[in-house]
Amino acid sequence: MIGYKTLCHAMLPMALLPGLALAGEVTLSGEGSVRYEPDSARLQFTASAEHALPQKATERVHGLIEQWRTAIEEYRGQLQDYTDANVQLYSRTVQPTDRQGEIEKQAVASQTVSFSINDLNLLNPILEQAQQIGLDYSLNPGQFFHSDESRFEREALALAIADARSRCDFVASQLKQTCGEVVTINVNGGFRPRPMMMAEAKMVSDTVSSVGIREIQASVNATFELD
Repeated sequence: MIGYKTLCHAMLPMALLPGLALAGEVTLSGEGSVRYEPDSARLQFTASAEHALPQKATERVHGLIEQWRTAIEEYRGQLQDYTDANVQLYSRTVQPTDRQGEIEKQAVASQTVSFSINDLNLLNPILEQAQQIGLDYSLNPGQFFHSDESRFEREALALAIADARSRCDFVASQLKQTCGEVVTINVNGGFRPRPMMMAEAKMVSDTVSSVGIREIQASVNATFELD
């Protein structure tokens, strides 16, 4: 049978270490976001021509591309990852306008030009040249980006981590404790810049007046010790 004095001695270490009884962990999330304006764009233009003879259609496309090369000669050194080498040739069926007419085939040749620019001041002059020559193109917010997006990703992640630590400090203060070391931390998903509501390429007289603002978001889940 355990005596009274023995039982008191067994309980004594716990009484002397109240912090162990109160210590614990807290798991919470943190979020961060960074907004920025794109400074670069990925562009694509297509020259196309039709003719009953494939050779003629191809020659016409080559002529358009030569006009294009001449028109952008002063900008050529600033176009990144430039390519215009591939020509596509196919045929399409042309239905007769009346029942007695015969079905015809037209050869369609096309050649695509693609490149990136890291200076948006080049955008409108290049678009004007494409319009004058008659090249086809389209613009959408996804074609615009920043040349140093990785820096914004790191900034957003740093803000998310700081937010998690701040929330931990608040929770700990409500419990009369302090936020301690990180036990685990998980970064959620990748970083995908998204256009804000107004972030679209606004076309005015076939020129771009604004490409809008982008936002990179980051979030983390972290577990902290409570001291």
